[in-house]
Amino acid sequence: MATKASSQQPKIGNLSLSTCTDHEVLNQIYATHVQDDEKFDVESLFIIVENVLKSATHIVDNVVQGSQAFTVAHLGEKIPQESFSPPVCTLKSISYEMQCMAPGEEVAYEATLSILKKLSKYSWAAKAVLTLAAFALDYGEFSWLLAQNQPSDQLAKSVGTLRRVSILLKGPNLEKHREALIELNSVIKTTLEVIECIFQLEKLSNYDIKDVPALSTGVDLIRVDAFWAIITVVASSTQLCCLTSDEGKKQELSLFSKKLNVIVSELKRQITICKQQIEETEAYRRIVELFRTPTEVIDCLKGLNVKPLLDGPTGNLVTIDEVLKGKNVLLFISGLDISDDDISILKPIHELIRKEDQYKIVWIPIVEQWTEDLQKKFGMLRAKMPWYVVQYFSPIAGIRFIKEKWHFMGKPSVVVLTPQGRVESDNAIHMIRVWGIKAFPFTIAKEEDLNSNRSDWLGFIATGINPNIESWIREEKHIFFYGGKDNEWIQQFNKAATALANDPVIKEASISIEVLLVGKGSKGEDNHSLNPGRFWTGIESLFISKTQRKIEADAGTLEIQKLLFYKNESTGWAVLGKGSSLVISGRGTTILKAIEEFEKWKEHVHEGKDFELSFRDYHNQLVDLHTSPIGCRIIDIPKGSGKIPENMKCPDCPRDMEAYIRFKCCHGDANSLHD
Repeated sequence: MATKASSQQPKIGNLSLSTCTDHEVLNQIYATHVQDDEKFDVESLFIIVENVLKSATHIVDNVVQGSQAFTVAHLGEKIPQESFSPPVCTLKSISYEMQCMAPGEEVAYEATLSILKKLSKYSWAAKAVLTLAAFALDYGEFSWLLAQNQPSDQLAKSVGTLRRVSILLKGPNLEKHREALIELNSVIKTTLEVIECIFQLEKLSNYDIKDVPALSTGVDLIRVDAFWAIITVVASSTQLCCLTSDEGKKQELSLFSKKLNVIVSELKRQITICKQQIEETEAYRRIVELFRTPTEVIDCLKGLNVKPLLDGPTGNLVTIDEVLKGKNVLLFISGLDISDDDISILKPIHELIRKEDQYKIVWIPIVEQWTEDLQKKFGMLRAKMPWYVVQYFSPIAGIRFIKEKWHFMGKPSVVVLTPQGRVESDNAIHMIRVWGIKAFPFTIAKEEDLNSNRSDWLGFIATGINPNIESWIREEKHIFFYGGKDNEWIQQFNKAATALANDPVIKEASISIEVLLVGKGSKGEDNHSLNPGRFWTGIESLFISKTQRKIEADAGTLEIQKLLFYKNESTGWAVLGKGSSLVISGRGTTILKAIEEFEKWKEHVHEGKDFELSFRDYHNQLVDLHTSPIGCRIIDIPKGSGKIPENMKCPDCPRDMEAYIRFKCCHGDANSLHD
């Protein structure tokens, strides 16, 4: 046997074998793989190899333990395909690469690289199985000769002599090599385990990585771990050769043993994760199919794993069969960061539908990982809800369905289901926020009807936010809503608008004007003002409600777009409404100028022309005279608000607007500050 002594650190190419990373291994072996187009029954070959090596290692265990019953074991052998024909030539070619090499990791690496090149067209699992099969030929014969080495069996004794197996059984040799045999046997068992895991993982790789994300890591694991399995087999072959010779050489296997033990743990963990993700994918597909051809709403909810169900007022557990069968169901879906406003908008709906008993509301809290603190928070929120609640909802497939099919991205949503489980609306929260009970029964058709060129949305958004607005709307008063970031402008606008409301011409024409700040005043006061959060949430909800149901924007949608633009103005913005209808919205500078220049157009009001028409005409003249560039228009819609349109027309020009993602943190918001 050729020998090669070296005191240097073992290398893989130019790298240290004991410290190289998986990425470095991949770089070294990448060029040896062409494509997986060499097909054969690798599963049957693996079954045979597994049968051989399990029996062989069992025999060797008996030998090193001093057992005299050297019989061939039959440890639950699996059966290969009857038609299987092993690739003998390939196995002999691999075996030749491993024949009595000098011990050393560098030599093992070179032989491994050569084997990989020979098997370049095979899959990585097949490469590992073929290499192990070539080794199994030698190790199987070795263990069989050990078992058959009886004085009466001259054939086995003679073959054992030729194969140098008998050397191990002479004199003190067995005791001398006992630890090395134990180590070799252990490494072979671990290698078999590694290749079995690689084989399992490769079979799982038939699934789509999109459905089983863990496979993206698994593919790289297969390549690297196949390399380590093959180089370990090569080193084991060298060790077997050393043990059956009298040259006193030895192949160190501790490095490979430690590496393979780590690999086995990682592969098993990865296989477990992949199987869990596959189970979740299959469960997800079953849910998709349930909602594709629904028959009963309770079957669909069971598919989502909506259980156990708590009765809101009492907290008692109830079954969905007894309370939801044959009902229309409104699924209120949210995280645990919902506000009292989010809950309060549904309470009037609950009161309305409770009387007829044909509709039920069910809260599904979406939490990725429940903790004790989150359970306490859930309990506090549940106590505020008079409807049914799903306790500690956590099924991964159900959450995935809610996110992917119903576009849930963190913000509260309401999915409306018929008694048959048909989805009437995948998110009715926006129309409920705008129209309230008027949106009943919360279907897509109802939403489209409400959004059909209606101009009375302003009143619905503002009603309930300020106690005076309902009476103002009922009396068809003119209302200036205004707000912004510039306190000086806010003060100017309030002063000018108040002066306009008290102008003798306005009083003489019996025109009633109210002025309402959206936000706190310059000194922090909020009397006679609107909560800006609720106001803009309503505007955003109306915008989403209109755009997610329509391809072409109508005049009302364009006005809402403009208002959302003005929200980002550095000075301010203002809206004039009459009753619940929008008259005009605009940036603060032009609206303020139109008010301040009332002297220039008040004769129209004095002559009996409607105030709102006179104001709009003059304001539009000011806009037309404005010659400076408009600048970029920006609309901020919270990402989690639901299904956002992919394309949007600019209200100022015929071009499509460009879409961007904006990240924002409002540290100035009192609600976000904690001492």
